[in-house]
Amino acid sequence: MSIHGFDDRLARERRARLQAERLLAQRSEELYSAHRKLAEHAHALSHTVIEQREANAALIGRTTQAQAALEVATEKADVAERRLWDSLSAVEDGFAIFDRDWRLVVANPAWLGAFDGAADVAPGASYEAILRIAADEGLVDLQGTAPVDWIDRMIARWEAPNVPQTDIRLFNGVYVRLIDKRTPEGDMVSLAVDITDTIRRERDLERARDEAEAAARAKSAFLANMSHEIRTPMNGVVAMADLLRDTMLTEEQRLFADTIRNSGEALLVIINDILDYSKIDAGKLVLHPESFDLQQMIQEIFQLMRPGLEGKALELRLDYDIFLPDRMIGDRGRIRQILTNLIGNAVKFTEKGHVTVRVVGAPRDHPPGQVPVRVVVEDTGIGIAPEMQAHVFGEFNQVESEANRRFDGTGLGLAITRKLVALMEGEIWLESEVGRGSSFGFAVSLAADPDAQAQPVEPLPSDRAEVWAITGGRMLPDTILAHLMRLRARLTETVGPVGGPAVPSAVLIAGMSGDGDDPIAALRLGGYGGPILCLCPTAPRADPLPGVRPISPTLSLQEFRAALVPDPDPGSHANVVDAAEHMPEPQPEPTPALLDPAPSRRLRILAAEDNKTNQLVFRTMLKGVEIDLHMVENGVLCVEAFRAASPDLIFTDISMPEMDGTEAARAIRALEAAHGLPPVPIIAMTAHAMDGDRDRILAAGIDGYMTKPLKKAELHAMIRAYAPEAVGKVGGLTASSRPVPV
Repeated sequence: MSIHGFDDRLARERRARLQAERLLAQRSEELYSAHRKLAEHAHALSHTVIEQREANAALIGRTTQAQAALEVATEKADVAERRLWDSLSAVEDGFAIFDRDWRLVVANPAWLGAFDGAADVAPGASYEAILRIAADEGLVDLQGTAPVDWIDRMIARWEAPNVPQTDIRLFNGVYVRLIDKRTPEGDMVSLAVDITDTIRRERDLERARDEAEAAARAKSAFLANMSHEIRTPMNGVVAMADLLRDTMLTEEQRLFADTIRNSGEALLVIINDILDYSKIDAGKLVLHPESFDLQQMIQEIFQLMRPGLEGKALELRLDYDIFLPDRMIGDRGRIRQILTNLIGNAVKFTEKGHVTVRVVGAPRDHPPGQVPVRVVVEDTGIGIAPEMQAHVFGEFNQVESEANRRFDGTGLGLAITRKLVALMEGEIWLESEVGRGSSFGFAVSLAADPDAQAQPVEPLPSDRAEVWAITGGRMLPDTILAHLMRLRARLTETVGPVGGPAVPSAVLIAGMSGDGDDPIAALRLGGYGGPILCLCPTAPRADPLPGVRPISPTLSLQEFRAALVPDPDPGSHANVVDAAEHMPEPQPEPTPALLDPAPSRRLRILAAEDNKTNQLVFRTMLKGVEIDLHMVENGVLCVEAFRAASPDLIFTDISMPEMDGTEAARAIRALEAAHGLPPVPIIAMTAHAMDGDRDRILAAGIDGYMTKPLKKAELHAMIRAYAPEAVGKVGGLTASSRPVPV
């Protein structure tokens, strides 16, 4: 072998060795890598096994805890279930559950006890079977219903979408109220509530209510009877005293007659106070809203107070809000009573100064149609001590102390006033200072009368609007100034009569000047022939001189305008001229035919009255009146007299033997209807003056209503108002400006 061939072989072996080394290195690297990966995988697997072992251990722990908690919860649930069932078993009311097939699932002892231990009433029993056991074995009071009908009614009750409650009475007298509710799953939960005590209480309350109502009826009947029994003899006392005053009496006899009349009327006031207080206290007084004129009402009350002003330097004043509605709706009688109490007290306790009534619309929000009204009665009287002010609205309390008492009274007037204001949902208050006077006020909400026809007073004609006021240095009352403003009068105020080319349309004399001149004589001598109005606080009824009219500061707007612009009188000019000389010429007497046309026949009046004294009163009041009067003693005779005499007008008492006045009125109305006769006016003259008597009496077909004691003027006014036109004018009736009582 050559050297060259050896080198080639050596080179090949070297390359083969290098290649083997590289392959070894590669295989070693691969083996190392595989070993490393195997180690990593083994490590990861070991870590996973450890984690899984830890998770398994944790899961085992949680499972153990959950099992323990479950055991605790199960124990608690068992305890709660036992407690719930023990509670349901302990309650007196029954409890039961029925499944959707109406089979009993469970019931507490109270529910099962209603079936008196019936063995068939147990879980698994059907609702219908349980009903049949209750009905057939007499466990339920069916109240006369057939068992089948009762079972059908109870089943129909459960079939209703909303199961109604029902009450049943068990055999042992226990009353049970069944309250059944359907669950969303269709089960029925039934409650049986023992309402025996409730039923007994309701019966006790019903019995107590019946007894209270019977007592209230007895009290009302007693009050009505007392009112009637007292007013009946008082009619004789007061009316006879009134009639006695119309006879020829000496001054001493007239004093005696006045004392009898005034004492009788004072007794009636006391009786009315007691009856009103009793009605209010018993909750029997009911308000009767009606339309009325508040301003006119106050003026009428002022007129009633005039006798109390005699011997006092006292003036009545009215300050009335001109923006208030002319007519409002409220209980006219009770509002008048409130005002009469407050104004009457002010007059009674005030010797000099003034009593002012202020009426304003209250400045507060109010519903549409409602009129908040505030009325304040101010006086300059004796005042009320601070320690007494908290008690004056109490029962039987007097303003004065007992030791210094000078004024009479029951002490109920202000208590009644307070209760009446409260009944109207109003408020009342008092401000007073001893020796300076008092201010009583109340606020109520009245309704504006939507049906009242507004009758605005026309302003004075331009040629009659010139008004002179001779003040003598005095201030004109606010009401007179307000009237003059509303009438658009052109007012000239002077201290005394003035001369000059201007001639007034009317002259208002409010006071005399200090020089002693007579303004009336000066006006007449100066040729003035128009109306002269003399402002007098007491407003005497008779004119001091012809052509001179005394007026009151409380005169209504309509009356004031009529005084400023009187109706034309053909004889007025002569009377005015002659008045200055105080020697009026005799005027020719008008013929009776012009003043009072003779009636075509005498008015026939039928009167029913069982009391002999009241018969005498009635006859005497109509003495001298040109009528034919027929008097009977009861309703039966009244109906018989109506058949026989065909009267033009009937007056009847209400409480009479055999047949009372309302029964007689119904019988007469029935006769008129049966024979096609026109209705004869029937007037009740009764001592029944309790609340509701008037409506009850008028509902019997009676047209008018007079409360005893009767007043002669009211009786004559009734005859004048209800006498048929065909009879003509009835002679002998006294003139009266008083409204006809209805």
